[in-house]
Amino acid sequence: MADSKTKHGWRADKLDHLGSSIFAEVAAWKEEALQAGKDVIDLGIGSPDRGPTQEVREVLSKAVLAEDSYAYPSSSGSPAFRKQAAAWMAHRFGVTVDPETELLALMGSQDGLAHLAQAICNPGDMAIVPDPGYPIYVGALAIAGVKPYLLPLRQENGFLPDLDEIADEVWAEAVFILLNFPGNPIAVQAEYAFFEKLIALAKKWNVLVVHDLAYSEMGFDNYRPLSILQLPGALDTAVEFHSFSKSFNMAGCRIGFLAGNREAVGALRKLKGNIDYGVFEPIQTAAIAALKQAMERPAGDRGVAPLYERRRDAFVEVLAAQGWDVPKPKATMFLWAPLPERFRMGPERWSSRRFARELLLSTGVAVIPGDAFGAQGEGFVRIALVQEEATLLEAARRIGTFLDVLFLSEITD
Repeated sequence: MADSKTKHGWRADKLDHLGSSIFAEVAAWKEEALQAGKDVIDLGIGSPDRGPTQEVREVLSKAVLAEDSYAYPSSSGSPAFRKQAAAWMAHRFGVTVDPETELLALMGSQDGLAHLAQAICNPGDMAIVPDPGYPIYVGALAIAGVKPYLLPLRQENGFLPDLDEIADEVWAEAVFILLNFPGNPIAVQAEYAFFEKLIALAKKWNVLVVHDLAYSEMGFDNYRPLSILQLPGALDTAVEFHSFSKSFNMAGCRIGFLAGNREAVGALRKLKGNIDYGVFEPIQTAAIAALKQAMERPAGDRGVAPLYERRRDAFVEVLAAQGWDVPKPKATMFLWAPLPERFRMGPERWSSRRFARELLLSTGVAVIPGDAFGAQGEGFVRIALVQEEATLLEAARRIGTFLDVLFLSEITD
């Protein structure tokens, strides 16, 4: 026993498969840049730089002061929250879900993403997840002892997964398939026909579809993201995560919900009921206010979307003027930027990690290397539009100087 303890220590091996070490590396690079006197502009972490509306803050403040707000909350979410979330689903997507059996409050969508595999899979099962994808997708499988089948998102396919590429043996073994439209790190959009095909395949093979719709309210250029639950029969085989972090600037509040298939929702409810007591009631009250406010907005008011659309347009325009053409995403707060051509095609190709590190240490601008999200992310960096426009433009100018200096050094060499 002593030898076993000495060998393994007080740390589970599965923790080595949680997320990506690159995030810790980028944090170390930022500290190195700060120590060198750089003014760091952090475009790495996707945390909104603004708070919720004044009305939501006032509701939260009042609820926090109430004497009866400090009892244990329901682990499923208050009936009022679940009823309002269901009403918002009907208003926003035309989707009807039962707030009692088909909707579950969460401490943010990541809470649900981290625990769902434990609730619906057995150790040794398989799940299909995207590559590149949000790190918790694979991390959650490691915790649950579930094998990942990595579904590549390739540029030549417009970053949509090729469902026909998934072998019958994989469909037969998989318990669920997890996808994210519009996604993180890639803001690809899926149309109705894609969801139809996905639902048909899921029903054929008895696979649960898990759709992460954290960016539902961040569509640009007249694009409004779809809910997979809009499709006929989707409730038979799909669930969907929703988040208040990006849609309502409530990232620190930690609240979201899962809606959809009652068996899967019920399984997660049972697990969560044994490991936590749910979301602080005043935060649920504030979330109710945010949903009501969204439902009462006049037609044409798109909430947080116009802010990020303006930032996207200004930043991409200046980057292009500096010599780096980056595609404009149709949604989310992220750019998925291919490295400038001379870094990808030259005699000495740069990795995403080298590019991000050199950029940060030279200019103070922090971005995330694409390989943090999976092997298919190599050759890209993720840039978060989480600074005010003037700061983004300053970051773009610094990037331009960085590219010019490297170009001149290549000529000199």
